[in-house]
Amino acid sequence: MQATTLLPRTTDLFTQGLESQSGSALLRFGAARPRPAGRISWSGEGAVAWLDEPRGHLWSVGEPTAAAGLVLRATHQLPDTIREFTAPRGTETLLGRHLAVTDPIAWDFRWTLAEPPAHPAEERVLPLDQTHHDELLAFLTEHSPAHSTGPGSADVSLWTGIRGTDGRLVACGALSSLRDSGAPLMASVATDAAQRGQGLGAALTSWLTRYAVRRYGFCTLWQLADNAPADRLYTRLGYRNEDPCVAGRISGR
Repeated sequence: MQATTLLPRTTDLFTQGLESQSGSALLRFGAARPRPAGRISWSGEGAVAWLDEPRGHLWSVGEPTAAAGLVLRATHQLPDTIREFTAPRGTETLLGRHLAVTDPIAWDFRWTLAEPPAHPAEERVLPLDQTHHDELLAFLTEHSPAHSTGPGSADVSLWTGIRGTDGRLVACGALSSLRDSGAPLMASVATDAAQRGQGLGAALTSWLTRYAVRRYGFCTLWQLADNAPADRLYTRLGYRNEDPCVAGRISGR
């Protein structure tokens, strides 16, 4: 007799009120409401989790111990599906007692509802279209090889740039969107390595934030936790920093 694996029952991620608590902005902005049809999710006391099935990525929000419990439950129920996770900071240590967690990276999920103070160089920011994709790719490859989003990505609604006196790009950035919810996400902000320290990144970031807040009412971004210059800039622009996260892979899955 062939065994049958039952998928977990889809739960309502918003029954606990976690999305209104400090540290749960990723749930509030990153999980769509109403629930997308067919999304697999889990809920427990103090945490919730939901699956981006095409990527095999499990998202979790809440208290680390409770979140770790949900990640474990999910990996046991769907062992061939879940390959990576994002969860509250500290979850990776708890998971490491039971699973082989590799390549953990500490991130901060940041957000703002307010327009930032005006930056004098914002007037230099220009929208770019698909005719500039090759130029953008070459610029990002040279000055930000680890960029998160590239030209041509279906998630990007807007590319912007700043040009020098010779007409060449000296900075660029994109307004992308969070998977599932479609929330505005600033991404791939980069500055010419030879012209850093002149406020170009700050001007472009300020412009993109203002655009997103006026159009959508808020803006979000991911920041590497150990990036002190970015931390100072985003704090100055009014981005909240209440959501310390960790992302990692589950080895062998």
